This record gives sequence, structure tokens and C-alpha cells, in this order.
Amino acid sequence: MDFQKFCSSSVLSRRNFLRSASVASAAVALPSFAHAQAAAAQAAASGGSPRPRRNPDDWEIPREAPGTVIISSNENPLGPSASALAAITKYAPTGGRYDREHSGATLKVISEEFGLKKGYVRLYPGSGGPLDLALMSNIGPDKPLVHGDPTYEQGPRAAVTMKAKAIPVALDKKTWKYDVKGMLAAHPSPGAYYIVNPNNPTGTITPKEDIVWLVNNKPAGSVVIVDEAYHHFSNQESVIDLVAQDKDVIVLRTFSKIYGMAGIRAGFAFGRPDLLAKFETITASDRQIGSISLVSAAAAHASLTDKDLVPLRRKINRDTLDDTLAFLEKHNYKYIPGAQANMFMVDVNRPGREVQAAMLQEKVAIGRVWPALPTYVRVTVGTPSEMKSFQTAFLKVMSGPSEPTAAHLEMLDHIPHELYRA
Repeated sequence: MDFQKFCSSSVLSRRNFLRSASVASAAVALPSFAHAQAAAAQAAASGGSPRPRRNPDDWEIPREAPGTVIISSNENPLGPSASALAAITKYAPTGGRYDREHSGATLKVISEEFGLKKGYVRLYPGSGGPLDLALMSNIGPDKPLVHGDPTYEQGPRAAVTMKAKAIPVALDKKTWKYDVKGMLAAHPSPGAYYIVNPNNPTGTITPKEDIVWLVNNKPAGSVVIVDEAYHHFSNQESVIDLVAQDKDVIVLRTFSKIYGMAGIRAGFAFGRPDLLAKFETITASDRQIGSISLVSAAAAHASLTDKDLVPLRRKINRDTLDDTLAFLEKHNYKYIPGAQANMFMVDVNRPGREVQAAMLQEKVAIGRVWPALPTYVRVTVGTPSEMKSFQTAFLKVMSGPSEPTAAHLEMLDHIPHELYRA
């Protein structure tokens, strides 16, 4: 695969695209219901004191050094596809009017793909907002949330917001998949089970048959929420067909990952109409999330109808991931096997935050540390050249004791991450 050849048309288009300030301004910011509770939830999840969250609107917070390689946010370095950029450029001049075309066309394409009836899917500016709605409309003080550990933190944070008990169930340490039988045994009547598949941060997959088993054996009244943000990087079959079968399942999808549209904001929520209608019970949900922008919907539609995009980008990610894992094996570094996403976790045999800060000194920003795996760091798959920079910095950091400066340790609370930007 000639990576540079593939990227050239997209990169050139992106440069032309960014020259237009009117188009660049079309990206939609997405607030989250859990923001007010973020610090408390971080403390609950980590067992420590609350840490400040990065605020992109604050120009006084510490910033990473210019030229830093950012492989901390599970973003796609390829950015939007050429077809998405063309759609944005074409339709941005019509942005003075509300969308009358693209959202409906996008919903029609995805509904036909999965055999869904009208009303079973909604289009949002990203999937972080509807993920909050799916969680919060099904959990509460008397309806706990059962989730994997480690996993994406938005589930436990939503539980804090809703004053619901969050019950972590460790991943199977042999396969790193969700222990669905353990999740079922964790509580007799939870409000929701939360599964991220492939999982963030481990990148590992839980077989569809395991999720189907949980759906078929769970107690009545509970719902299974499946976050498929990284689904396209894997060869796993989706569980959206369970939605078509009217099961108690809500599935979330995003355009932020393989489609490279993290800053453009587009995502789906799939579910029975009655489950989606419960989203409206969350206070001011329509005002907090809002509708997707015209250009985001146009870019989403173009991406969905670009049939070569997903398989080609899946291969690019897989090749780069395999090359990086081969590097780790060559140098005898242990990593969690079986990653089928654009991330992996490597064991650094010391407090992960120290290594994260030391890597930042080498101008490489890697992902955060999870309390369940304190000596592991998560790394996003970047471009081949970015991963070579990672390899060089990692060998240097791992060759001796980590001695990050206080400034770089403080910077860890402000490096880019994907929380609430899914």
C-alpha cells in the first residue's frame, strides 16, 4: 500500500478546503451533559483527586510544544475523505439556510444498509451527545450501570451525573473481551449494560455471539448499549441487526474515527423508536445537542456512499498497527494482543503517567492511563511517519528511568483526548 500516494489527493484537497474560512467555520461544537460532573467522575474512576479537563476555548492553559506528534486522541490522521471534502465545498455556500436535504438522505442510506424501518436511527453532531442520552435515559439511583473495566470513561461519568451506581466488571485477561456472564451476574436488575466494541482503550473485540447472549439473557427492563465507534477498523459483524429485530439494544456510531471527521461532528444512534424517544426525557436534550450542520450531514452522506473508503482505510490502519506491534515484539515490550481498532496498549513496567510525561518531553503525546492498568499506556495509530517518531521516542524513554519535568507532568491534564468528542 503506497500511503503517500493515497494521502496526496486528500491532503491537497484539505489544504484547499482550509483556505475557505466560511467552510472551516461550519464545524459544530458538541457539549456534553456530563461536563458539569467531569471532575467528580474522574476522581471516582481513578480513586484520586479530581483533575482539570482540557478546555479548548481557554488560551491560557499549557499547550504541547509546536511540532508535537499527537497520537493521544484516537483521531484519524487522514482526515475527511476526498469525497467528503468535495461535498463540504459544494454545499457550504448554501449554509445560510437550514438543511432540507442531507440529513434525510443520510438516514435513508444507513437505514437501507441495515434494513431498518423509519424512526430507528437518528443523526447527531457526533456520537458523544447521543451516548450520554442513551446512558442517562436508562440509568438512575435505582438503576445501576454495568460496564467493562477498563473501558471508555463516558459510561461511568454518566452514572455519576445520574447518581447511578456504576458496577465495573473486569475484562477477560486471557482474551481481553467483555466478560458478559460476569456482567449479567453483577446485578439482578441494572438499568443498562455498556459495551464498547472494539473496546477503548484496549482495542480488543468481543465476539458478536457474546453480546447476543447478553441481550437474550439479561433481565427485563434493562438495555444493552453498544458503542461501535471503532467498529469499522475490525472485521467484526455489527449488532445493529439486533435493533432491526426490536431487541432492547441501542447502538452508537461515529464519523470521527475511520471517516476522519472528528472535528466536523457527525454520528448515529440506532434503537427502537420507544428507546430513542426516551432520550427526550433528559432535561433540555434538544437544546444541548442541537441538530447536525448541513455540511456535516453532506460530508457524512458522501462518506457513507464512498464504498472504497472503509476497506482501504482499514488496511492502512492495520498495516501501520502491525508494523508498530512488530517493533514492540522486536524489542521485547509486552502489549495487549488482539487490537482491532486504531489504538493499542503497551506495558511500560512503571507508572504509566511517568512514561506519558517523558514521551511528551520527546514531543510525542500518547494516550492516558486507566486505573485498572496503571503500568500500561494507550497509543493511537498515526501515520507511518508519526509511528516512527513514536518508536524513536519510546526507545529513548524506555532505555532509562523516566524523569519528566513538573511542567510536563502538569501538561498531561491538557493534552488532546477523545472524551466527549466521539
